[in-house]
Amino acid sequence: MRRDDGGWPGALYPPSLDDVATVAHELLRALPEPFRGLVAVVPVKVEDWPDEATLAQLEIDDPLELTGLYRGVPVGERQAMALPPAEPEMIHLYRLPILHEWCARGCSLEEVVFDVLMHEIGHHFGMSEEQVLALEAEVRRQRARNNPP
Repeated sequence: MRRDDGGWPGALYPPSLDDVATVAHELLRALPEPFRGLVAVVPVKVEDWPDEATLAQLEIDDPLELTGLYRGVPVGERQAMALPPAEPEMIHLYRLPILHEWCARGCSLEEVVFDVLMHEIGHHFGMSEEQVLALEAEVRRQRARNNPP
């Protein structure tokens, strides 16, 4: 990461694919247990945009609407499978939609990446949208307890 001016390394340049990946991996390493151990084997791939096939499959017209995606079989559904999954599991983070949301929200890039990453981790666990939001809140509470201001 570029740290040119003591602030966000993107003060002079927009965060690169590597910058977003570094933020994501730092967030993963900082997750409290048991979350960290449960997602340690799920790779995270940062790309500029979701591909056309993904957008079509999800019926999304505007690629800015998709900041991340979990691909794989959720943990709770694996016992019912007779064969291994057809594709490896992976969390995709989409840099340009994340940067767009970052600008729109006016918060730290870390906060946006945290929200997207936790959302996709929730899908890895097979959680509903409501459960994902509860997971995000719980991890935020744990992080705040472990890292007081």
